Amino acid sequence: MSGKVVKVSGPLVVATGLADANMSDVVRVGPQRLIGEILTMKGDTASIQVYEETSGLGPGAEVVTTGAPMSVELAPGMIEGIYDGIQRPLERIVEKVGACITRGVEVPAVDREKKWDFKAVVKPGAKVIGGDVIGTVQETPVVLHKIMVPPNLKGTIQSITSGSFNVTETVAVLKKEDGDEVPLTMTQKWPVRVGRPYTTKYPPKRPLCSGQRIIDTMFPIAKGGTAAVPGPFGSGKTVVQHQLAKWSDVDIVVYIGCGERGNEMTDVLREFPELRDPRTGESLMKRTVLIANTSDMPVAAREASVYTGITIAEYFRDMGYDVAVIADSTSRWAEALREMSGRLEEMPGEEGYPAYLASRLAQFYERAGSVECIGSDERRGSLTAVGAVSPPGGDLSEPVSQATMRIVKVFWALDSSLAYRRHFPAINWLNSYSLYLDSLKPWFDENFGEAFMRNRAQAMSILQNEASLNEIVQLVGKDSLSPADQLTLETARMVREDFLQQNAFTDIDGYSSYDRQEKLLSMILEYDKLCRAAIAKGADVMKLFSIPVRETIGRAKSVPVEQYKDAYAQMRDDMARQIDEVAAQGGF
Repeated sequence: MSGKVVKVSGPLVVATGLADANMSDVVRVGPQRLIGEILTMKGDTASIQVYEETSGLGPGAEVVTTGAPMSVELAPGMIEGIYDGIQRPLERIVEKVGACITRGVEVPAVDREKKWDFKAVVKPGAKVIGGDVIGTVQETPVVLHKIMVPPNLKGTIQSITSGSFNVTETVAVLKKEDGDEVPLTMTQKWPVRVGRPYTTKYPPKRPLCSGQRIIDTMFPIAKGGTAAVPGPFGSGKTVVQHQLAKWSDVDIVVYIGCGERGNEMTDVLREFPELRDPRTGESLMKRTVLIANTSDMPVAAREASVYTGITIAEYFRDMGYDVAVIADSTSRWAEALREMSGRLEEMPGEEGYPAYLASRLAQFYERAGSVECIGSDERRGSLTAVGAVSPPGGDLSEPVSQATMRIVKVFWALDSSLAYRRHFPAINWLNSYSLYLDSLKPWFDENFGEAFMRNRAQAMSILQNEASLNEIVQLVGKDSLSPADQLTLETARMVREDFLQQNAFTDIDGYSSYDRQEKLLSMILEYDKLCRAAIAKGADVMKLFSIPVRETIGRAKSVPVEQYKDAYAQMRDDMARQIDEVAAQGGF
């Protein structure tokens, strides 16, 4: 069915004659068949959000509805793919029309021609329900793509064939309980605004290892958890998210560049193919899907890009994989909501954002979780959501930051003053928090002993004491402090510079395993403990600060991976001996 355009206001198009259309239907607008989505309906008048540039479009242009909601195609071929906000494959568009992408171009999301080696894992006569795996495709060396029965189907497999197929060819025939036969291909379609179903959602119990010490030790996030990375311009949000995408111990990464600068996506596209995954040894792109909807692309498509990314992530979660969604940034997404809300003439909320901003953010983050997938084989999968927040001027009291803080359980507050001092990751340890510490404690106790969480609590206490002592130092100077307080400042400096600060440009320090983190922090706290005992015996605190091993500890994070266990043990022996020597000298 078709209607006529009566009004064009930027990405908002109003059309009449669409009485039989539904909200959220995808439409094609004008002679160029621009992609749009119906936002509101009043009688036969529809307000349409167009995901492409609308210049040149005028009243009288035809609008044709597809009768289906905004959906993504889920099939082998998505890994290593680069899509725009509405799942159009950018590489294949460039092949078709060149680098200057024309409006209205139509290219299928997954390659229709490529053949995949399908291996059936069920036999004819098997009874299956939605979510059951009927076959597998080795999509990349590290991703085994599981072909599943669509969630809304169940019945008996009439026939199934292993072999080489493209994504549109029938690989099996399912006979439903009412006798109808349904051909099954390797492709599923799913509306992006509807979360994919699962059987049970569990409390997250395992940490997501990112290789970043301030995250893993101080403010850990659980697999299936939610986190926000807020910070002003230049504080390193994108750097933190790139590190998470590179080194997190997940099976699949979906990186959504939502309204950020194009050169940041370019960095990802250039870096990821060259980097090696520490778990598999393969290129990081072999487990990555990129959604590129940068600041120079249509504003309205930002709103869709977040849903596109998380729907793709849910699909891989349903296979039983651990998936991470990195959204950079939700503030740009919220700005797209604000622009569309203003053009729809809705009542504005705080700072012009729509009144439903918080509920839309919640709908996104609530799709994260550790779940038991649908199907009869009891698969477990997790989806971890990490969103950057870009508050204007670094003001965390603005609506997007406040709404996000009410939803997420981990808050990594970036600090531009740390970034200017070249302290990366520039996460402020006094303003950040993780609400997963209690639920993750049993895992840490089981794998690293109870000392791990005790050391973490002690390190945080030392850093907090340093903040209060610095106020005194500014008034009366460092020399007026007691030896014990001077030691607190020195230990805090070691925790900050030798433990929390990392260099992403070196292979050794860019990624730090949990075992290495635990040994490095315990060595620094051992230094603090031995020095306090020596001070109690009358040792000169300045001599304790200048022992040779103090400099060695400062370089401990640069020790090659294969040598660190022996090197750290040697440092602890040298440290104990040298501190004992200073204590034996006594005197101040």
